[in-house]
Amino acid sequence: MAYVVLRLGLIVRYLVVMVLSIGIPAAVGYLASSRDADAVMTAATSPVYHGPSEKRLIALTFNVYWGEEHLSKILRCLRENKAEATFFLGGQWVEKFPDLARDIGRDFEVGSHGYAHRHPDQLSVAENLAEINRSEAVIQSTLSKRPRLFAPPYGECGASVLRAADKAGYRVIMWSIDPVDWQPQPGPVISNKIISRAHNGAIVLLHPTAGTAEALPAIIKNLAGRGFEFVTVSQLLADRGDAPDAP
Repeated sequence: MAYVVLRLGLIVRYLVVMVLSIGIPAAVGYLASSRDADAVMTAATSPVYHGPSEKRLIALTFNVYWGEEHLSKILRCLRENKAEATFFLGGQWVEKFPDLARDIGRDFEVGSHGYAHRHPDQLSVAENLAEINRSEAVIQSTLSKRPRLFAPPYGECGASVLRAADKAGYRVIMWSIDPVDWQPQPGPVISNKIISRAHNGAIVLLHPTAGTAEALPAIIKNLAGRGFEFVTVSQLLADRGDAPDAP
């Protein structure tokens, strides 16, 4: 009870200072925007970091905005091992490599990685929405698939990003395992990081690098041997009961 009284006192004092310093209309607007931000963070559209812990499921995700020279090896390994995966494609990258993007889309789930790989937390809601919509248009026209999952560049998922994704009808996807494979590393280093941290419902963040292409066979062999099933992010969400609506 004492804590509640203290908390209310602090809030009242803060409101008085705001009104005196910036005026009533501005204070009201600020509080409304703060309330909206809190609502975004607590809604069903909050970022997804992992799936359910009850089942031995794991989702490999690949953020693709470069590294096309390593993708054929990665795709071949996934196909040979019948391992599902989700590829988040950048819109500009799809424009440059439409045939490779279509090859990915034939067998694997495709999500959006934005259009121009800008820093989402530095953009307004409208600017983020434009990035998402532009990427969607390119992916849909090239692959005849409409993405419903969004992996924001740099892993930035502030309020403006979440609002834009919500407006566009996307789920924001993050990760629970990050081997930092975008930095030059030998394959065994990358595979050991993932194997040692693997857990039920994990979402693994990967990129098309030489080290990741080298590490992937060992990752799949080890985790499959431990009973993990490789699923798409949408399958992981469906098991949570909150998969995005089909287009």
